[in-house]
Amino acid sequence: MTRLPALAAAFAPHGELAAALLPHAFAGNDGSHDASHLMRVWKNAQRIQAEEGGDSRQLAAAVLLHDCVAVEKNSPRRAEASRLAAEKAWQVLDGLGWRTLDISAVAHAILTHSFSANIPPETLEAKILQDADRLDAIGMVGAARCFYIAGRMGSGLYDPLDPLAEARPLDDKAFAIDHFETKLFRLADGFQTKAGRRLAVEREARLRSVLAMLVDEI
Repeated sequence: MTRLPALAAAFAPHGELAAALLPHAFAGNDGSHDASHLMRVWKNAQRIQAEEGGDSRQLAAAVLLHDCVAVEKNSPRRAEASRLAAEKAWQVLDGLGWRTLDISAVAHAILTHSFSANIPPETLEAKILQDADRLDAIGMVGAARCFYIAGRMGSGLYDPLDPLAEARPLDDKAFAIDHFETKLFRLADGFQTKAGRRLAVEREARLRSVLAMLVDEI
């Protein structure tokens, strides 16, 4: 990873930790879960943590490792992705000499961040990670990631005869914009922190604008 020092610096004030964890942070070649995603989630987490509090070092580790195991969106094992990532994170942090209590906190945050896992976060750090990650799934970036993933999965943008599924079942495996209704618009109601909920209102409004503009053009 030739740009490691520059990438690590983006996770200030935990640049040294980032340099140690970034080599373990990625799996596969998914452009929706790459270095730019981690940097955005970290920025979101910092904004929330500045208002809500929490352990910044644990949060940085959780952000850096939350997607360290790749399971494709269409895989039958998708719901296991966060558990597998938490297990890998435990091994990585243990190898760096972290205390068991801190490792457990990071692993819990990673385990519970996933929408697919459907496990409630119990700690402040876990709630912040979940909110920070979900903020990146809505808004303009969320729309871009949705279309990117649809392309990876071989889905169409929309049903040409019934774009908004007014007379057919929603099918986000076949059509990208169906995913707005099946998942993305549902995320805004599940934010865990006050700061996260406020940011989610802004992001969801942008996401709805993207859909409205697309529907107007088609």
